[in-house]
Amino acid sequence: MVGLRCSSPHKMLSDVLQFMSTAFLHRRVTFFHLMVNWVVSFFGNLAGMLFFMAIITGYGGIFDIAAYHTEVINFATQKCLTPTWVQIFLRAIGANWLVCFAVFISISSREISSKILAIWWPTFTFVALGLDHVIANMYFIPVAIFYGHPDIGVGLYIWKSMIPTVLGNTVGGGLFVGAIYWYLYLTGPGVEDIKFDLSGLDTAMEAGGPMGPSRRKSVPNSQSSQEEKDAKVIDGKELEAGHPNHVASLPSSGQQMASGIGRELSAEMYTHRKGEPSPIEGQAV
Repeated sequence: MVGLRCSSPHKMLSDVLQFMSTAFLHRRVTFFHLMVNWVVSFFGNLAGMLFFMAIITGYGGIFDIAAYHTEVINFATQKCLTPTWVQIFLRAIGANWLVCFAVFISISSREISSKILAIWWPTFTFVALGLDHVIANMYFIPVAIFYGHPDIGVGLYIWKSMIPTVLGNTVGGGLFVGAIYWYLYLTGPGVEDIKFDLSGLDTAMEAGGPMGPSRRKSVPNSQSSQEEKDAKVIDGKELEAGHPNHVASLPSSGQQMASGIGRELSAEMYTHRKGEPSPIEGQAV
């Protein structure tokens, strides 16, 4: 599930809790937009999981065999009835901490093999420990209700599983990953002031890592000449072109942006094959 999410544009609540928290702390979105995104993602994921549970596995008769039916009931008991409310909340913190960490290190990796390895180990750990993930529980508990669990109903599921799990996932992903890494990498001295405009921002641009300004080539017409001149000066001293902190160009909200990886894919893989001028660099490659 995490792997599919990292390789597709679809939204899953777990990493939305991380990314939207970072965006809110960095003043990219308002609290209203934060809550709208969370609520829409939550109910969208819930609808998708209930559809899959009822139509595909329920009416599809996947668990009609007696052994499967028994395991569905026992698994829901261990997830919803046996642990206390607080235990489920704490397990949910660990679950989304690991899931969002998997997402974070996967987008920090460049090769596909690196992304797969980055996703695998945190996700493997979260599943092996039996931690509680709100999206996964949207399937496991309702499917037990569908098959007639004698002690779990919709009300108990919402109170004993859904509420503590979504709260714990919010703390694990939003605080322990989103807020922590925002503080470590997007605050403090030495961080470039990235300008943006909600009406004109085309592509998100991180400040550090392989997408950072020190790795990017200049984007034509991305800013005024004075801004570009100021970007090459630190503590009153002009930096040489080879200096690691030398910034050729800072992103501008009024122009289209492209990450370092986006440039490589556009120039090396696609534009070069066609022999056409690079749409970003404005010259043949």
